[in-house]
Amino acid sequence: MLDNVSPAPQADMVPGGEQWEAKVKNVLKAELKRRGIGYKELAERLSAIGVSENEPNIRNKLARGRFTAVFMVQVMAAIGANEIRL
Repeated sequence: MLDNVSPAPQADMVPGGEQWEAKVKNVLKAELKRRGIGYKELAERLSAIGVSENEPNIRNKLARGRFTAVFMVQVMAAIGANEIRL
């Protein structure tokens, strides 16, 4: 009767946040790196789609790993990424 038992979370993804923040930060950084896009260019690309962010703000958001889903989607759109590799 184990059908109703939820699988255990991965050891590195337990509630608490830090591991999840690191994961999402690394996902965005990897997408930028794949495309050879730095923070300055990202700020310019975001501006081109009507999103006002400067280079230091972007650097800080990615360093913390804390940003909204809206920001993540804006970044993905600005760099032309149609999918995310987890």
